[in-house]
Amino acid sequence: MMRRSAAFVPLLLFAAASLFAQTPAHISFTFEHPQLQPSRYTIAVDETGAGRYTSQPGSAPVSNDSYDDIRPTPVDRPILIDDSLRADLFRYARSHNFFAERCSTTQAGLAFTGNKTLSYAGPDGSGTCTFVWAGDPVLQHLSDQLEAVAFTIEEGRRLGLEVLHDRLGLDAELANLQDAVKEHRAEDLANIADALHAVADNQQVMDRARKRALALLAGSQIAQKHN
Repeated sequence: MMRRSAAFVPLLLFAAASLFAQTPAHISFTFEHPQLQPSRYTIAVDETGAGRYTSQPGSAPVSNDSYDDIRPTPVDRPILIDDSLRADLFRYARSHNFFAERCSTTQAGLAFTGNKTLSYAGPDGSGTCTFVWAGDPVLQHLSDQLEAVAFTIEEGRRLGLEVLHDRLGLDAELANLQDAVKEHRAEDLANIADALHAVADNQQVMDRARKRALALLAGSQIAQKHN
């Protein structure tokens, strides 16, 4: 019996190691602000590169939309996260106790810009932290980048609806997106490549808007033609 029990130990260790290897760690970022649209969204990404974006519209009125169809609606879709951003997120989490530490600044008088929560879960540990402004500028920058990804996803949703319901509004929408890209408020345009192609390839859209869509596709190194 002693020999048989001892023989099982390597097998159990092997099974545990296999489970560890097959369970990718994942990070989620949740943003909440009742006065914004959407009022809540979550970006989830695992270490293999798989990502997902989900959002929930709030009750705050939207003053600039002339078409009800362009108002915020729930979104639930797969997304891509830039390799460097993903690597930075996991590197930061593992070097900061998997986010299981105080991460909010103690500086008073800062404006409320929404609650942000970062969580890590994996075979090596887990943790979470919530902040409005991060005490660590590196963490704040990571948060800003994730917000920029969310901005891009929501812009893609709007562009898709404006192609159908408000083509005259596309030029202004795309101009705003170009400004956001320059100011690093929009990231990972590959996630909305289909929406940009839908504008660029549509002969019923004004030429200036189509050129803006093509410029965004080219500037983000996305192929201008579908493969």
